[in-house]
Amino acid sequence: MQEFLELLNGIRPDVDFENTKNLVSGGILKSFDIIQIVGMIDDEYDVKVPVAELKPENFDSAQALFEMIERLDD
Repeated sequence: MQEFLELLNGIRPDVDFENTKNLVSGGILKSFDIIQIVGMIDDEYDVKVPVAELKPENFDSAQALFEMIERLDD
């Protein structure tokens, strides 16, 4: 998880990914950020994020993102 947080910080160093729980619903992450995160997940974890998974609850926290990666990596 720590490595994942570092990757997220590389995309948006101004965001406290470790403690923020409303990344999308709070308007912190924009569509371009999500595109970058999806690309990073593909590059770093070799996990494709299908369109059906592009929903706010999967991107509202680093924990939710990490759980989505684990789920999709099975």
